[in-house]
Amino acid sequence: MQTRTLGTTGPQTSALGLGCMGMSALYGDSDRAESLATVHAALEAGVTLLDTGDFYGMGHNELLINEALRTAPTAARERALLSVKFGALRTVEGAFSGYDGRPQAVKNFAAYSLQRLGADHIDIYRIARIDPDVPVEETVGAIAELVEAGHVRHIGLSEVGARTLRRAAAVAPISDLQIEYSLVSRGIEESILPTARELGIGVTAYGVLSRGLISGHFSRGRTLAPNDFRGRSPRFQGDNLDRNLDLVDALRKIAEQKGVSVAQIAIAWVLSRGEDIVPLVGARRRDRLTEALGSLDVALDAGDLAAIERAVPAGAAAGERYPADQMAHLDSEH
Repeated sequence: MQTRTLGTTGPQTSALGLGCMGMSALYGDSDRAESLATVHAALEAGVTLLDTGDFYGMGHNELLINEALRTAPTAARERALLSVKFGALRTVEGAFSGYDGRPQAVKNFAAYSLQRLGADHIDIYRIARIDPDVPVEETVGAIAELVEAGHVRHIGLSEVGARTLRRAAAVAPISDLQIEYSLVSRGIEESILPTARELGIGVTAYGVLSRGLISGHFSRGRTLAPNDFRGRSPRFQGDNLDRNLDLVDALRKIAEQKGVSVAQIAIAWVLSRGEDIVPLVGARRRDRLTEALGSLDVALDAGDLAAIERAVPAGAAAGERYPADQMAHLDSEH
């Protein structure tokens, strides 16, 4: 397994991480046994970074990871790095009702996560979205106290803009910024990514297949389950979906010429953006994981990258990456 280091202060991790959200929530029903088998397969393949959130299925995902690690070989379990997001508030019905970044809440969230994970520390801890009512300095300061106490190893951030990144980094070392980055979501290239690099902060890129949109597996006639949040996502709606799948068709031609899958070339493109970027793949099944891992063997030369750029130019995607109510919570978009 290839490795990369998250920023100048963060841990060394596998070149690909496993995003575990879909095993518990938001993409329709999942198969628990297959989810556990997929985590085990990832660990066996050398994937060390497991990404979760305490609000994924209201604790379900952390308990799932706990079970997966308890039943994994000791060596694999000891290599695993836990990246945890916190702060999102949920209702009993599952709706999101805001974010809480108060220092006392940060420590409360951490206590519950450690219990559910069955861990004595969290490797990377980050608030999922900035709480607009709490200065980021206070939230990061609370995580820094958890680091000092030995409960957390590294501080991360999620979906913040360049200005917030600077404010946070002035308080304590930041290992990485978790943010959406893919061929069809390239907003970080203008100011966020250069700022992260200036500050020595790595990037864990989620949404590298844009929630399956550019995986090569999503079809125009597909019916989504009622509990699949993509049913509300602008990029999966009407004409937007047709235009976006036209981009996938163009990308497919390049992939076929190289003898690889659409997903593999899309992930390989993110890998090619820099050694300081670690893509998170949201595989829920072993076959999808195997496909994603194959991207590590895809070498893109200058001609390939130019062809990909022509097929999927920056800004070509139709529709925002979240519904309007969720876009409003993204510090990275303001």
